[in-house]
Amino acid sequence: MGKIQIEGIRLYAYHGCLLEEAKIGANYLVDVHLEADFLKAEISDSLADTVDYVMVYEIVKKEMAIRSNLIEHVARRIIKQLYHTAKKAKKIEVRVTKLNPPMNGNIEKVSVLVIE
Repeated sequence: MGKIQIEGIRLYAYHGCLLEEAKIGANYLVDVHLEADFLKAEISDSLADTVDYVMVYEIVKKEMAIRSNLIEHVARRIIKQLYHTAKKAKKIEVRVTKLNPPMNGNIEKVSVLVIE
């Protein structure tokens, strides 16, 4: 087993329960960790035998573009699509981080981590 870690995917999106979040949007970071058996890829040196990072990025980008009230919901959708597309994945972790969330305080970021 091995792990592919794609970290720091920066996107602008419109998630949140507040009306202003739907209008103004915010900056987000998404991290994806996938566990799979990479032995075949280690030997073959073929992209077909591993998980394509570009495909992971495209799924994250597509799901982040669909507005949700909760980043938990977005993370779950990303995992669902990754399992559907990345058949080699045995375990997936997705962290969605909202930077500078609109809260009554000086908060740098809020993250959720969904593991399946």
